[in-house]
Amino acid sequence: MKPFLQCERDGGVLTVRMDRAESRNALTDPLQMQEFVDLCTQIKRDRSVKVVVLTGNGSAFCAGGNVKDMRERGGIFAGSPYEVRESYRGGIQTIPLALYELDVPVVAAVNGPAIGAGLDLACMCDIRIASDNALFAESFVRLGIVPGDGGAWLLPRIVGMPRASLMAFTGDTIDAAKALAWDLVADVVPADQLDAEAQALAQRIAANPAHALRLTKRLLREGQHMRLDSLLELSAAFQALAHHTEDHHEAVNAFLEKRTAQYTGK
Repeated sequence: MKPFLQCERDGGVLTVRMDRAESRNALTDPLQMQEFVDLCTQIKRDRSVKVVVLTGNGSAFCAGGNVKDMRERGGIFAGSPYEVRESYRGGIQTIPLALYELDVPVVAAVNGPAIGAGLDLACMCDIRIASDNALFAESFVRLGIVPGDGGAWLLPRIVGMPRASLMAFTGDTIDAAKALAWDLVADVVPADQLDAEAQALAQRIAANPAHALRLTKRLLREGQHMRLDSLLELSAAFQALAHHTEDHHEAVNAFLEKRTAQYTGK
């Protein structure tokens, strides 16, 4: 079976495409979930990766779980309540733990519907840009289930509790324009320009020193659950590390000399 995730490399930018267009990139197989975990492990080890772009092949970004499997109580939904619980814990819940905590910035290029777990997957990324035909729904309640992959934690941190509650309690679908107005996405572009816009954004991010990107992302993540005084302590430690990198000195010299910096990742 071909891999679920297709990876392409352009300098410091790694583009990852979910490749099950026939199923609208639904997350149905534990092997798919393990691919996410394994990829994140590889990226953490590869210090030359600066940015990840996540998108989907075909008409959808990710259609969530497999509803047919739910009806038949098959696949990851098979077995006793205890077994289903363990399927979630050892399956789809490994994705937010790996992807959300990834050291490098992740840009979601939402090329089409992001439904249920697909929306939550987009919310695990740092920045979301959408095509003008993208759709978003926290639709679990319409199937009589709950957000099982972290959506109840992720979505309110992006759009705020009132709007997250509205989406989660109704299961309604919103379009790209409303997603932009609600700050769910940072930008909306024509569908035929999405890839180019996502790559341009990723390259702007990747133009910066790798260590500064990773440390900055870690501060942003830690800042979501730390007190200010604790975050300041961590910021001071990270800043001391950053000041003693070769790329920092190159950045300062390039700024003063009015030239483009040449970073080495050291």
